[in-house]
Amino acid sequence: MDIEGPPLPLLTRRLADAPADFLAAPRIGAAGVVHVDALARDVLAARGIEVPIGALAALASPSSPREQPGLALLMCWLLAMPQLQWPNDPRALLDLLLARTKELAAHLSAQQIVADDERREELVRLTLQGLGQRPAGEALAHARDRWLAVSTLERARLIHASRAAEERARAIREALARKAAEESADKWSRE
Repeated sequence: MDIEGPPLPLLTRRLADAPADFLAAPRIGAAGVVHVDALARDVLAARGIEVPIGALAALASPSSPREQPGLALLMCWLLAMPQLQWPNDPRALLDLLLARTKELAAHLSAQQIVADDERREELVRLTLQGLGQRPAGEALAHARDRWLAVSTLERARLIHASRAAEERARAIREALARKAAEESADKWSRE
Protein backbone atom coordinates (compact mmCIF):
# COMPACT_ATOMS: atom_id res chain seq x y z
CA MET A 1 0.00 0.00 0.00
CA ASP A 2 2.96 2.26 -0.55
CA ILE A 3 1.59 3.72 -3.79
CA GLU A 4 -1.19 6.29 -3.90
CA GLY A 5 -3.97 5.19 -6.18
CA PRO A 6 -6.95 7.15 -7.44
CA PRO A 7 -9.20 9.02 -4.99
CA LEU A 8 -11.66 6.85 -3.08
CA PRO A 9 -14.79 8.76 -4.21
CA LEU A 10 -13.86 8.24 -7.85
CA LEU A 11 -13.62 4.47 -7.35
CA THR A 12 -16.73 4.10 -5.21
CA ARG A 13 -18.71 6.18 -7.73
CA ARG A 14 -17.48 3.86 -10.48
CA LEU A 15 -18.89 0.88 -8.56
CA ALA A 16 -22.17 2.65 -7.90
CA ASP A 17 -22.48 3.37 -11.63
CA ALA A 18 -21.53 -0.14 -12.75
CA PRO A 19 -23.29 -0.92 -16.05
CA ALA A 20 -25.96 -3.61 -16.20
CA ASP A 21 -23.57 -5.98 -18.00
CA PHE A 22 -21.40 -6.12 -14.88
CA LEU A 23 -24.43 -6.82 -12.71
CA ALA A 24 -25.92 -9.46 -14.99
CA ALA A 25 -26.10 -13.09 -13.94
CA PRO A 26 -22.72 -14.80 -14.30
CA ARG A 27 -22.73 -17.80 -16.61
CA ILE A 28 -22.30 -21.01 -14.64
CA GLY A 29 -22.93 -24.10 -16.72
CA ALA A 30 -25.97 -23.40 -18.90
CA ALA A 31 -27.41 -20.69 -16.65
CA GLY A 32 -26.54 -17.01 -16.66
CA VAL A 33 -25.38 -14.49 -19.21
CA VAL A 34 -21.85 -13.17 -18.60
CA HIS A 35 -18.79 -15.41 -19.05
CA VAL A 36 -16.85 -14.06 -16.07
CA ASP A 37 -13.70 -16.03 -16.81
CA ALA A 38 -13.53 -14.70 -20.38
CA LEU A 39 -14.28 -11.13 -19.26
CA ALA A 40 -11.57 -11.29 -16.58
CA ARG A 41 -9.11 -12.62 -19.15
CA ASP A 42 -10.02 -9.74 -21.51
CA VAL A 43 -9.54 -7.15 -18.75
CA LEU A 44 -6.11 -8.59 -17.98
CA ALA A 45 -5.20 -8.82 -21.67
CA ALA A 46 -6.13 -5.15 -22.17
CA ARG A 47 -3.25 -4.34 -19.83
CA GLY A 48 -0.86 -6.76 -21.54
CA ILE A 49 -1.21 -9.61 -19.05
CA GLU A 50 -1.85 -12.92 -20.74
CA VAL A 51 -3.17 -15.76 -18.61
CA PRO A 52 -4.47 -19.09 -19.80
CA ILE A 53 -8.26 -19.28 -19.71
CA GLY A 54 -7.95 -22.28 -17.39
CA ALA A 55 -6.34 -20.06 -14.75
CA LEU A 56 -9.66 -18.27 -14.36
CA ALA A 57 -11.90 -21.33 -14.68
CA ALA A 58 -12.88 -21.15 -11.00
CA LEU A 59 -14.92 -18.03 -11.85
CA ALA A 60 -17.25 -20.17 -13.97
CA SER A 61 -17.23 -23.29 -11.84
CA PRO A 62 -20.38 -24.56 -10.15
CA SER A 63 -18.20 -25.55 -7.19
CA SER A 64 -17.13 -21.93 -6.55
CA PRO A 65 -18.98 -19.94 -3.91
CA ARG A 66 -22.26 -18.73 -5.35
CA GLU A 67 -21.45 -15.02 -5.06
CA GLN A 68 -17.83 -15.18 -6.27
CA PRO A 69 -18.46 -14.68 -10.00
CA GLY A 70 -20.59 -11.57 -9.38
CA LEU A 71 -17.93 -10.09 -7.11
CA ALA A 72 -15.27 -10.86 -9.70
CA LEU A 73 -17.36 -9.01 -12.31
CA LEU A 74 -17.43 -5.90 -10.13
CA MET A 75 -13.72 -6.20 -9.46
CA CYS A 76 -13.12 -6.45 -13.22
CA TRP A 77 -15.13 -3.24 -13.64
CA LEU A 78 -12.81 -1.54 -11.14
CA LEU A 79 -9.66 -3.03 -12.65
CA ALA A 80 -10.63 -1.76 -16.10
CA MET A 81 -10.35 1.79 -14.81
CA PRO A 82 -7.42 3.44 -16.62
CA GLN A 83 -6.33 5.44 -13.55
CA LEU A 84 -5.37 2.28 -11.63
CA GLN A 85 -1.74 1.26 -11.70
CA TRP A 86 -1.26 -2.48 -11.98
CA PRO A 87 1.55 -4.54 -10.51
CA ASN A 88 3.92 -6.31 -12.87
CA ASP A 89 3.14 -9.60 -11.16
CA PRO A 90 0.04 -11.26 -12.66
CA ARG A 91 -0.18 -13.50 -9.58
CA ALA A 92 -1.35 -10.51 -7.52
CA LEU A 93 -4.19 -9.94 -9.97
CA LEU A 94 -5.12 -13.62 -10.05
CA ASP A 95 -5.10 -13.63 -6.25
CA LEU A 96 -7.49 -10.67 -6.27
CA LEU A 97 -9.84 -12.19 -8.81
CA LEU A 98 -9.79 -15.72 -7.42
CA ALA A 99 -8.80 -15.90 -3.75
CA ARG A 100 -9.96 -12.54 -2.43
CA THR A 101 -13.34 -12.66 -4.19
CA LYS A 102 -13.79 -16.20 -2.86
CA GLU A 103 -13.21 -14.99 0.71
CA LEU A 104 -15.56 -12.08 0.29
CA ALA A 105 -18.24 -14.23 -1.37
CA ALA A 106 -18.78 -16.03 1.93
CA HIS A 107 -20.14 -12.77 3.36
CA LEU A 108 -21.37 -10.46 0.59
CA SER A 109 -23.06 -10.42 -2.78
CA ALA A 110 -22.44 -8.10 -5.72
CA GLN A 111 -25.86 -6.53 -5.16
CA GLN A 112 -24.99 -5.71 -1.53
CA ILE A 113 -21.78 -4.03 -2.66
CA VAL A 114 -23.44 -1.88 -5.28
CA ALA A 115 -26.30 -0.92 -2.95
CA ASP A 116 -24.27 0.07 0.12
CA ASP A 117 -21.68 2.86 0.44
CA GLU A 118 -19.56 1.06 3.01
CA ARG A 119 -19.53 -2.20 1.04
CA ARG A 120 -18.45 -0.31 -2.11
CA GLU A 121 -15.65 1.22 -0.09
CA GLU A 122 -14.71 -2.25 1.13
CA LEU A 123 -14.40 -3.67 -2.40
CA VAL A 124 -12.43 -0.62 -3.52
CA ARG A 125 -10.03 -0.92 -0.60
CA LEU A 126 -9.68 -4.67 -1.13
CA THR A 127 -8.85 -4.08 -4.79
CA LEU A 128 -6.39 -1.30 -4.00
CA GLN A 129 -4.68 -3.48 -1.40
CA GLY A 130 -4.28 -6.24 -3.95
CA LEU A 131 -2.64 -3.74 -6.27
CA GLY A 132 -0.36 -2.48 -3.47
CA GLN A 133 -2.11 0.91 -3.35
CA ARG A 134 -4.12 3.11 -1.05
CA PRO A 135 -6.61 5.87 -1.89
CA ALA A 136 -5.10 9.19 -2.91
CA GLY A 137 -4.54 11.60 -0.06
CA GLU A 138 -4.61 8.95 2.68
CA ALA A 139 -1.67 8.21 4.93
CA LEU A 140 -0.74 4.56 5.17
CA ALA A 141 -1.89 4.29 8.80
CA HIS A 142 -5.24 5.89 7.97
CA ALA A 143 -5.73 3.55 5.01
CA ARG A 144 -5.05 0.52 7.21
CA ASP A 145 -7.36 1.75 9.96
CA ARG A 146 -10.13 2.47 7.51
CA TRP A 147 -9.73 -1.01 5.97
CA LEU A 148 -10.13 -2.56 9.41
CA ALA A 149 -13.24 -0.43 10.02
CA VAL A 150 -15.07 -1.39 6.81
CA SER A 151 -13.79 -4.92 6.22
CA THR A 152 -16.36 -7.69 6.42
CA LEU A 153 -13.47 -10.15 6.25
CA GLU A 154 -11.75 -8.55 9.24
CA ARG A 155 -15.02 -8.47 11.17
CA ALA A 156 -15.57 -12.19 10.45
CA ARG A 157 -12.00 -12.93 11.57
CA LEU A 158 -12.51 -11.02 14.83
CA ILE A 159 -15.82 -12.78 15.51
CA HIS A 160 -14.17 -16.15 14.90
CA ALA A 161 -11.25 -15.25 17.18
CA SER A 162 -13.65 -13.99 19.85
CA ARG A 163 -15.68 -17.20 19.74
CA ALA A 164 -12.51 -19.29 19.93
CA ALA A 165 -11.29 -17.27 22.94
CA GLU A 166 -14.67 -17.66 24.63
CA GLU A 167 -14.56 -21.41 23.98
CA ARG A 168 -11.07 -21.62 25.50
CA ALA A 169 -12.22 -19.60 28.52
CA ARG A 170 -15.26 -21.89 28.96
CA ALA A 171 -13.02 -24.98 28.76
CA ILE A 172 -10.68 -23.50 31.38
CA ARG A 173 -13.60 -22.65 33.69
CA GLU A 174 -14.94 -26.20 33.35
CA ALA A 175 -11.49 -27.69 34.02
CA LEU A 176 -11.06 -25.50 37.11
CA ALA A 177 -14.53 -26.48 38.36
CA ARG A 178 -13.70 -30.18 37.84
CA LYS A 179 -10.39 -29.79 39.64
CA ALA A 180 -12.05 -27.98 42.53
CA ALA A 181 -14.67 -30.73 42.74
CA GLU A 182 -11.96 -33.42 42.69
CA GLU A 183 -9.98 -31.64 45.41
CA SER A 184 -13.12 -31.29 47.49
CA ALA A 185 -13.91 -34.99 47.03
CA ASP A 186 -10.31 -35.91 47.98
CA LYS A 187 -10.56 -33.74 51.11
CA TRP A 188 -13.81 -35.45 52.17
CA SER A 189 -12.41 -38.93 51.49
CA ARG A 190 -9.33 -38.23 53.65
CA GLU A 191 -11.41 -37.13 56.59
